[in-house]
Amino acid sequence: MARKLIAAGNWKMNTTIDEGITLAQRVSSADRNKNVLTILAVPFTHLFPVMKKVKISSGVKLAAQNCHHKTSGAFTGEISPAMLAGMKIPYVVIGHSERREYNHEDNALLALKVRAALDAGLKVIFCCGEALDIRKSRGHVAHVKNQLTDSLFMLSASEMKNIVIAYEPIWAIGTGETATPAQAQEMHLAIREMLRKKYGKRVADNTSILYGGSVKGSNAAELFGQPDVDGGLVGGASLSADEFVTIINSFGRKAV
Repeated sequence: MARKLIAAGNWKMNTTIDEGITLAQRVSSADRNKNVLTILAVPFTHLFPVMKKVKISSGVKLAAQNCHHKTSGAFTGEISPAMLAGMKIPYVVIGHSERREYNHEDNALLALKVRAALDAGLKVIFCCGEALDIRKSRGHVAHVKNQLTDSLFMLSASEMKNIVIAYEPIWAIGTGETATPAQAQEMHLAIREMLRKKYGKRVADNTSILYGGSVKGSNAAELFGQPDVDGGLVGGASLSADEFVTIINSFGRKAV
């Protein structure tokens, strides 16, 4: 099984439903690289309308931006994995840096969310990454290893086929610092080596690892040209159909 090339657009808390439908329609109908799986991580309010109004095909999938770790219960305002599965939503993003920071989601909670999502039949885009102080102290590899160990490495090798890893260099997002393609490759290779040591070569070679550090149309080709960068988790640039399609079409290689 070859690992997928993926362009995942994380809309965060942006767009009205009508704006979201229009954006999704423009992306789904565009002339896109058919070797690239396109995922749209839209707000909860948009999932059903986008699904109904947009031609969602094998090349375009929807993702929720979060889920609760329980199947049901007295958790006002939350969305369970079972609810997402019941809507036929295939993917959910878990552990995004903004959820970790603003909602105080720690590794133990994220492990419960991953377990609940997989048990509901969802595929998980699991985010990991380090802040600027950790990067400057050169503790970044150990920090990401702890995140993966605590939240993912309880899974079996067979369950890992339903996991996509997204590396977020938090230190390079809105800080004035810049992550180079070489730095992205360094961390992606380190993550793949962690997977190899835990699960073996087959799982390591087949797990897609996305880069989530301010991907744009202007830098996507160089980032995606790195041997262990299998795509991007794209934030602001995914809110422009033209820009996001440029990113989708920036891959210079086929799935390995």
